Amino acid sequence: MARTKAPGLDGMSAIFFQHYCDTVGEDLTRMVLLFLNNGVFLRKVNFIHIGLVHKIEKPISMSQFRPIALCNTVAKVISKSLAIRVKKLLPYIISETQSAFVPNRLITDNILSAIEAHHIIKNKKSGKEGYMSIKLDMLKAYEQIE
Repeated sequence: MARTKAPGLDGMSAIFFQHYCDTVGEDLTRMVLLFLNNGVFLRKVNFIHIGLVHKIEKPISMSQFRPIALCNTVAKVISKSLAIRVKKLLPYIISETQSAFVPNRLITDNILSAIEAHHIIKNKKSGKEGYMSIKLDMLKAYEQIE
C-alpha cells in the first residue's frame, strides 16, 4: 500500500499503522483475522468517503471530474489480504479471452480478437443465424462508483 496516500475516516494512512505497529499491530491483525476467519466486519471500518478529483485544470461540468473512494486503512488491509489469496486462483477462473487482472496478459491483446470478430460479422452473407457485437464505452465504465 502507498504509505502516505488516502487516509481513512480516522485520518490515519498506512504509514501510521507501519510506524506504530508495536502499539496498533496486534489490534489490526485481530480485526483482519476476525474478518478472514469468521466474516465479521465492523461497520465503522466499512465507511467510505467519496471525493471528486478534477481531470482538467478548471472543470466546468461534472463530466470533467473523476469520483474516488477513500477507504479506511483497515478495510484496505483486509482487501489487500483477500487480493493476495485470490490472486493465485485468477488464472484458473478467468477465461483465456479475458486479459485484465491476470499476469502476462494484456488488455490490448483483445484488439486483434475484436477486429477479427468484426470482420466476420461484417462479411457474413447468408444463413439463418446472425451475429452481434456490442461496443462499450470503457472510459465511462471506469469512472463510475457503484
